[in-house]
Amino acid sequence: MKYIPNKKNVLLFLCMIAGHFLFAQLDMQATKETKALYRNLRLISKKHILFGHQHALEYGHGWSNEADRSDVKSVTGSHPAVVGIDFSGFSGHSKEEIEKTAALLKKNVIATYERGGITTVSWHFRNPVSNQGFYWKDSSSVAAMALIKPGGSYHEEYKTILKTIADFAHSVKGKDGTLAPMIFRPFHEFDGDWFWWGKKYTSREDFIAVWQFTVAYLRDTLEVHNFIYAFSPDTRFNSETEYLERYPGDDFVDMFGMDDYGDFGRDGKYDLEAGIRRLSIISDLAIKKNKLAAFTETGLESIPDVNWWTQTLLKTLKSNNLQLAYVLVWRNDATSPTHFYAPFPGQVSVPDFVNFYKDPFTLFEKDLIHIYRNKFIIR
Repeated sequence: MKYIPNKKNVLLFLCMIAGHFLFAQLDMQATKETKALYRNLRLISKKHILFGHQHALEYGHGWSNEADRSDVKSVTGSHPAVVGIDFSGFSGHSKEEIEKTAALLKKNVIATYERGGITTVSWHFRNPVSNQGFYWKDSSSVAAMALIKPGGSYHEEYKTILKTIADFAHSVKGKDGTLAPMIFRPFHEFDGDWFWWGKKYTSREDFIAVWQFTVAYLRDTLEVHNFIYAFSPDTRFNSETEYLERYPGDDFVDMFGMDDYGDFGRDGKYDLEAGIRRLSIISDLAIKKNKLAAFTETGLESIPDVNWWTQTLLKTLKSNNLQLAYVLVWRNDATSPTHFYAPFPGQVSVPDFVNFYKDPFTLFEKDLIHIYRNKFIIR
């Protein structure tokens, strides 16, 4: 267990009452656990940040599907506070494959919820028109956003896919029967041109129409009330106006996010000033609109920089009075010797990552007590 001195836990967290903190969560019928998580994430962002890792429980460097294992836990003794999963397997596959994928994800989401951790969901959405995967391929991909929006020729198929997501959201119940909240992050990195929903292939109007329909259909028709919705472009913005160019509106977004690898060491290139500037834009927006902000994806593949955690990432997160609920690094592939973003035992950045873990500013799963209740504390 990590001891965090001088955090004033009781003063800061113990006496949270719903009416004390203004918040602008879009689903007023959200479960009480989802509402509590939303409020607690806002409160955490004022003094601390949660650490997250994509696919942390499903597999890691050299292993897969082992109960209660993560590379982060192997190094620190604690799972990450935020665990990333993906809905990529929920369409474009056989019914049997989809059911198998859902069962595995359900197990991990419930386990994370029962331990007091948090699940965030990305969606590498297989193109429902071309069925050629989620990346854009010039030879075979179809600009499908115009076709899945209301009135489009594939709109009914899109509704069926959303029903699969809703069924999963309704299935993730803890032992006490309550639903596990999830941060749902659809159509991420939409300002790039590598996904079929990217800016190059989708008009602003069509992107907004699909986003608004997605949220409204899940929330109002399919009655999913355990989602927090995150909006996360990549880095092709340098101002609030550019960031909001495809913003679907305050009624359809709970969290402002950003995915940024390029400013934090990818290909040996660092531009921390640009990274801090962009993070400041989303942090300031969240404060202004009483919403959440998070660093939804980042990382340094293979982590060759032995001090990257404290000298690059932590210094950035502590800069400029940023208020970010969490930072998430990408996955550790089970078979690749180089595709990993969190350390594992013996990896060269482990000592620095342990210092990152021990810093009072960062929070991991073991630090959280009652994150889904109004009275929340940290160890």
